[in-house]
Amino acid sequence: MIIPIRDAPFHAGELRAQRLAGGGPPGFAIRAAMPEQHRSFFAMLRYLLVATIDGDGWPVASIVTGRPGFIASDAANSLHIDRNAVWLDSFKSLLHAGQPIGMLGIDLNTRRRNRVNGVIRQSDGGSMRLDVTQSFGNCPKYIQVRELEDTGTPDMPAGAAQSFLELDNRARAMIAHADTFFVATGSGAHAMENGGIDISHKGGRPGFIRIDGNTLTIPDFVGNRYFNTLGNMLLDPRTALLIVDFTNGDVLHLQGRSEVLWDADETAQLAGAQRLWRFHVERGWHARHAVPLRWRLTEFAPTTEATGIWPVNMA
Repeated sequence: MIIPIRDAPFHAGELRAQRLAGGGPPGFAIRAAMPEQHRSFFAMLRYLLVATIDGDGWPVASIVTGRPGFIASDAANSLHIDRNAVWLDSFKSLLHAGQPIGMLGIDLNTRRRNRVNGVIRQSDGGSMRLDVTQSFGNCPKYIQVRELEDTGTPDMPAGAAQSFLELDNRARAMIAHADTFFVATGSGAHAMENGGIDISHKGGRPGFIRIDGNTLTIPDFVGNRYFNTLGNMLLDPRTALLIVDFTNGDVLHLQGRSEVLWDADETAQLAGAQRLWRFHVERGWHARHAVPLRWRLTEFAPTTEATGIWPVNMA
């Protein structure tokens, strides 16, 4: 079955971001349903990045894990997660019918990734069925190659989440060592046409996230020029960041407001950055051993190795 590409898939914020950046993509392949290769890709995954909104409309980012086949698709416009999936507790409580949801399927071992956005049709005890409204692939840029090592439950039990309003030493250490994070943004109530919630992958060399008090400065490297994330930020600055420590399953989740710096002079201080965005932390939590999988880093992406890190005196 051939799924047609949508003629006008971008919302007002994305179109504005494309104009501010000097132009949008030379082409795009955003569909209202999943092609067969995307459906089979999701079905083979052991983990999935997900995003939705909480009761106050703030984006929330998370990861769900399971055995091969825990994600399935019985139709091009439908995706199902079974009840044996392992959710983070803080996210599982947000799953209910009518809730917007964004998903990023990513295989860190092959650097392949595909995106699905939509609305929850049904949710019951951890199982969930999604009605797809957007489906598209992303390129492998900045994805560090990681081999999945642990396919079972680790010996160490998950620790209780520790909440904070300001970055503590543990949060700062996770940010400073991160070469990968995931960002959840939404178009809020401003963009009904093509709007919703997104979750994106961001990668760089450890040190590519600058920490100044409770503000993070993050480079935007060359990508597909869809500007899903920055376009959402123009409409609703509320943002969530998720950092997973792939070696031990620790998780850091942050919520705050973002601003895009389209022409900041400091962009020149970090190789490869085309622009910057700042994330002002308002709250967060971290938990030990929250993810029951482990990965081993085997290779940095060539695109990552071509980028820089912030000077030490700026950290």
